[in-house]
Amino acid sequence: MMAFAATSAFAGGYRVSLQGQKQLAMGHTGVGVVNSAEVLFFNPAGAAFLKDRFNFSVGGNALFAKTKFQNETFNQMASTSNTGTPFEVYASYRATDWLTVGIAVYTPYGSAVEWDKDWQGSNLVNNIDLQAIYVQPTISVKINDQLSIGGGPIYVNGGVEFNRNVDKSTTDENMNRTDLTIEAKGVSAWGWTAGLMLNPTDKIRIGVNYRSEITVEARNGSATFHDVPGYLSNNPSYPADPNATELGNTTFNADLPLPAELTAGFSVQLTDKWLVAFDYNRAFWNVYKALVVDFAVTPTSNVPLSVNPRNYKDASTYRMGVQFKPNEKFAFRAGYYFDESPVQDGYFAPETPRNDSMGFTGGLTYQVTSKLGIDASFLYLHFDQVDASYDHYAQPNGSMVSFGGTYKNVVFSPGVGLTYSF
Repeated sequence: MMAFAATSAFAGGYRVSLQGQKQLAMGHTGVGVVNSAEVLFFNPAGAAFLKDRFNFSVGGNALFAKTKFQNETFNQMASTSNTGTPFEVYASYRATDWLTVGIAVYTPYGSAVEWDKDWQGSNLVNNIDLQAIYVQPTISVKINDQLSIGGGPIYVNGGVEFNRNVDKSTTDENMNRTDLTIEAKGVSAWGWTAGLMLNPTDKIRIGVNYRSEITVEARNGSATFHDVPGYLSNNPSYPADPNATELGNTTFNADLPLPAELTAGFSVQLTDKWLVAFDYNRAFWNVYKALVVDFAVTPTSNVPLSVNPRNYKDASTYRMGVQFKPNEKFAFRAGYYFDESPVQDGYFAPETPRNDSMGFTGGLTYQVTSKLGIDASFLYLHFDQVDASYDHYAQPNGSMVSFGGTYKNVVFSPGVGLTYSF
């Protein structure tokens, strides 16, 4: 009964890039682009080069994700269709000729996965729901017309709820599968970001941005067992708080790593109408070796820990985008990116069916007035079909079993936003 681990979409989940409508439409490039307050996320140094004193951007997306699983050998099929509503708010103010201050609020992790009830992989996951909001105060310093630096702290607040069956077969007297739900609310952590922007000519911008690793520490979250059979009421394999009012209720602690990211890129203003941009992103996922859950236990219990190996590897994303601005009223954008998966062979867990993907993006801006614009974007994220397995599930007797098959997933996300400046 060692398999009581929670999995975390904080790390390795649907890390879909949806942090700005203009930049999403250009393949989510932006480390070397200055066209709105969205630059606070992509490269805070660029805020110093915004032409208007005050800049404000707000936007949101509807995210639709679908995953299908099939194992032809055992005639197993399952699916999950989920939605999310990530959003972003950015504001910047040029306090002096050389100093710009700003605030960024965004949700880089905020999706859900819910598989069919009691599906074949329910001992690994039934459902997971993640909410995380990032708040980033920012300053940007203009060294001269060619160089700026910027950055600030990042505050993260959110929560996660996760449910799984405790194993492949345990049921109560009514044949209900025994399952575990863990939940943590109000989880917070701190990190930081820093960037640099160089303009070697009036047509070229080069940018570099670093976002630090953030370790989210869930403390005293709730863990509850459901439909526990009576014969297990005294089994020490079920960690139980001495003050629990329900069989199996207890608390847990867990540390959830969010990896550091380094992004470098550039943009070129080819003509008055055409702008192109290229970004390279490296996410240092290697910090996510395993998820360790430490349960509060009775003095007689000998299973205080649950360990879920993940063994992620560093991964790269390659992005490119283009903007065409035929007049002062319209701007049209398109882009593409290729996102490598951090998941290694044998560690493909179905709570985050995350394989290599290609993102196709597009969108436009309609300038209502010289100060107010309406932005629209869309993302079609195509994941490669993959035959993969998770080979590190421990049965009650300690032996490892494998669960795998063919995964097909796709994500589609339309978005809309407003940009205002003066």
